[in-house]
Amino acid sequence: MPEAPALLGPAQGLLSALQSVDLVIWGSPVTRAEWLGAALGLGMVVCNAQVHPLGWVLAMLSSLLYGLVFLDSHLYGQAALQVVFVAMAAWGLWHWVRPRTGLQVALRPRVAPPAVRQRALLVTLLLWGLLGSLLAHTTDNPAPYADALPTAGSLVATWLLARQYQDNWVAWFLVNLTAVLLFTQQQLWPTVGLYAVFALMSAWGWWMWGRRAA
Repeated sequence: MPEAPALLGPAQGLLSALQSVDLVIWGSPVTRAEWLGAALGLGMVVCNAQVHPLGWVLAMLSSLLYGLVFLDSHLYGQAALQVVFVAMAAWGLWHWVRPRTGLQVALRPRVAPPAVRQRALLVTLLLWGLLGSLLAHTTDNPAPYADALPTAGSLVATWLLARQYQDNWVAWFLVNLTAVLLFTQQQLWPTVGLYAVFALMSAWGWWMWGRRAA
């Protein structure tokens, strides 16, 4: 099949471009994929806080870029999480817009009942243990359980977001704090800064959704 090399060429060129180093921060190289993913991630949080479905689209693009970044850093839990994020973002987008037409939709954030909060915490703890054990025994991940905690928390937070529970912002705040510690250890400085901003924006998101839920 002579067409295969021609098809692979552009993909390889795009991959090389995304892996190219654009700057160095505190002695650590920053790839194009990392800073682009960070920029799209910030846009995602702004859209989510305003309850705008475009945030899900930005989430998919940012996740694809960060999947590449985390693979290069051997953070396999975070890399695999990005694939799940793309699927969950597609589901979240559908869940938000399916009853209506267009992107400007009137969504109704709500506070999660105690039973939902308890299940979310239990699922997070179970996923953390399972993912951490899996990463520790099957990969060369330098910090398997530190990698698994924000991975598990992010999955639960994304579900809460898609279900329009205001509590997703509390979950994201905790996830972002653990991610800051993980990425500091890996010296992914733009990503450290991004998740520190995410933590602050989680409080803003909680306030914005609280106004809509009131």
